[in-house]
Amino acid sequence: MRKINTYFWISALVLNSSFLIAQSDKDQINTTINKYIEGTSYNKPETIKEAFYEEANLFLSRKDNSLWIVPIKDYAAGYEKKEKGKFNGRTGNIIAVDIENDIATAKAEILISKLDLRFIDIFLLKKIEGNWKIISKAATRKK
Repeated sequence: MRKINTYFWISALVLNSSFLIAQSDKDQINTTINKYIEGTSYNKPETIKEAFYEEANLFLSRKDNSLWIVPIKDYAAGYEKKEKGKFNGRTGNIIAVDIENDIATAKAEILISKLDLRFIDIFLLKKIEGNWKIISKAATRKK
């Protein structure tokens, strides 16, 4: 009886450890995406850059350009001229996260209520030296 009880607790510990590792990755990914959301909501270019791999590109669109590729340094620089720390009306919500080993995708909804705008952002993330970084982002505007 004692051996069965010991095996039960060892098995439970192993299963729990696996869950905690996976949960930890999801928590880290959520933290990374939330850095992007916070940085873009409160005009914090350094916080935006923290979320991204330094050579990441964003695949966006404009009225006159259906594919506008923006390096993260240029994207973050767009928030430097605004009042740092002041809420700009942009909110975000993580909708989904999917993890496979050291890569992940995430989906977020971004709202700019004063302009009645809604965007869907898709992120590609990679775990680099133990840290989750956004290596690419694509966005589309929903009407």
